[in-house]
Amino acid sequence: MQPARSTIDPAEVAKFQAMAAEWWDPNGKFKPLHMLNPCRLDYITAQIAAEFDRDLGSPAPFTGLRILDIGCGGGLLAEPMARLGADVVGADAAEGNIPVATVHAEQSGLTIDYRHTTAEDLAASGEQFDVVLNMEVVEHVASPIDYLTACRQLLKPGGLHICSTLNRNAKSYAVAIIGAEHIMRWLPKGTHEWSKFITPDELYQLLRDAGLDPVDRKGFVFNPILWSWSLSDRDLSVNYVTASVKPEAP
Repeated sequence: MQPARSTIDPAEVAKFQAMAAEWWDPNGKFKPLHMLNPCRLDYITAQIAAEFDRDLGSPAPFTGLRILDIGCGGGLLAEPMARLGADVVGADAAEGNIPVATVHAEQSGLTIDYRHTTAEDLAASGEQFDVVLNMEVVEHVASPIDYLTACRQLLKPGGLHICSTLNRNAKSYAVAIIGAEHIMRWLPKGTHEWSKFITPDELYQLLRDAGLDPVDRKGFVFNPILWSWSLSDRDLSVNYVTASVKPEAP
């Protein structure tokens, strides 16, 4: 078997490697993710519960589900999934993120399998998951279609893929680059490349081309007055999220 084609962009990995130690500082360089995280979790947990018929009001509702958080960073999503009872693997191409995530999980009394690896390598090894979380990663890879294909390979038939990213338009440039990086300085300059942003229609087509069936998409909308995020059925103009299912084997 030939080795899987890597979709890793070394320059993108280096950016996040340099910020690894700041993952759990709510006022640090990952402040935007800490602010967004409750909204992301609302969407993720609702989608998983609906797809696998789980009651979110019950103790450990995700027990028995194997979840991969690809591009896990410091574990902002992996830890809540573990608390809900899932068997969680967190994977990241930036090696420096793994010890940060591992130590924080241990301090939190959680068991999470963190690995310095890629989606392609996991797929080549035959790993399979009920759910793949792919949040704010696809805009940082070298080849989105190859990366999404690897994510599809990692899913069991009927598995759920959740992918969020940034739309590509004038508003997203103003908000995500000029606003977040230059004015608010929530992120270091150069964290994002606007040309790598993907429109919702483009992402839906990429997901289909990768062999997934898109079933839902919502916008993450920031309210500067309330200083909070919410989900929107209509406004996908900047941040947005999709849910897709891997078709059952014929």
